[in-house]
Amino acid sequence: MQKKPEAGACCRKSLPVMAIALLALLSGSAIAQIQPQNEEESDKTKPWQELAVELPAAPDANALLHFEITPNTSQRFHIDPKALTVGTDGVVRYTLVAQSSAGATSTSYEGLRCQTFEKKLYAFGRPDGSWSRAKRDEWQPIVKNAANRQHVTLAQDYFCRDGQIAGKASVIVDRIRNRRPLPISGN
Repeated sequence: MQKKPEAGACCRKSLPVMAIALLALLSGSAIAQIQPQNEEESDKTKPWQELAVELPAAPDANALLHFEITPNTSQRFHIDPKALTVGTDGVVRYTLVAQSSAGATSTSYEGLRCQTFEKKLYAFGRPDGSWSRAKRDEWQPIVKNAANRQHVTLAQDYFCRDGQIAGKASVIVDRIRNRRPLPISGN
């Protein structure tokens, strides 16, 4: 006479196999959940890399956009709307034209980082429309003083909000064109 298998014997034999399969499934799921976080963390810890800079065409004096700085100085400041760009590296690049009350004009191609509140001079404009690369093209903190007011104004009133760039290039240009500075942060 054949012995009847004990009730549940088949399940007891497959229990270790099922446990191993369940552990493998759970550990795979946990790894899948951890991986995106590690990728996000590695993006945050990656050192910042600036894009290569191409100098723009010389600004068209008839197309320049004036912006006011406070306190008012003996200089008038303008931005070339065609040269203003927002890079994927988080830098707003623009051509700045400063005109003194005596009629002297200086043109520069610059960059501004909202995240770090820094500026960089890339090149000086020459009278013939060409550029002369700056010898000292390093990132410098924007200092809130009278000598540096144009950069503070651009950063706070037009380019940056809470450490981030406040819109695409077209939005920033429109803001300058229509003289609509950003509201004071927190309002």
